[in-house]
Amino acid sequence: MSHIQSLLQNELSAVATYQQALNRFRKETALGEMDVLMSSFEEHKAAVFSLQGKIQQLGDIAVQDSGAWGAWAKIFMASAMLLGKQAALKALREGELTGLEEYEKVLQDHELPSDIRSLIETKLLPAQQRHMRTLDSLLVAVMA
Repeated sequence: MSHIQSLLQNELSAVATYQQALNRFRKETALGEMDVLMSSFEEHKAAVFSLQGKIQQLGDIAVQDSGAWGAWAKIFMASAMLLGKQAALKALREGELTGLEEYEKVLQDHELPSDIRSLIETKLLPAQQRHMRTLDSLLVAVMA
């Protein structure tokens, strides 16, 4: 599977994981926290759309599910949510870290098409970094 398909699977996993968290914590999360999580959720959905477009431009068919990683992430997130908000935020952060590392790894590929490299460098990687900072801030607030 190509690097881009793998990135798409990661983003599909992130969308599903954030959806789980949003559904679970909708009633017990402060409005500001909900807005922040919703923003990250929407950015992951946009990343899915962008990557699907790039894959189609390359004449390939985009994967439709998050695969084994997504299945593991769902189980991990479900377990974390049973332990409460802090554990769930840590689980989301782990997922973001994995995505960040995957984007950085793909950028090492010297044969990566320039338009995809540009998408990752200007949009997708900065979003991952922003999500990490956001979750770090939420974790500090929850642990205080």
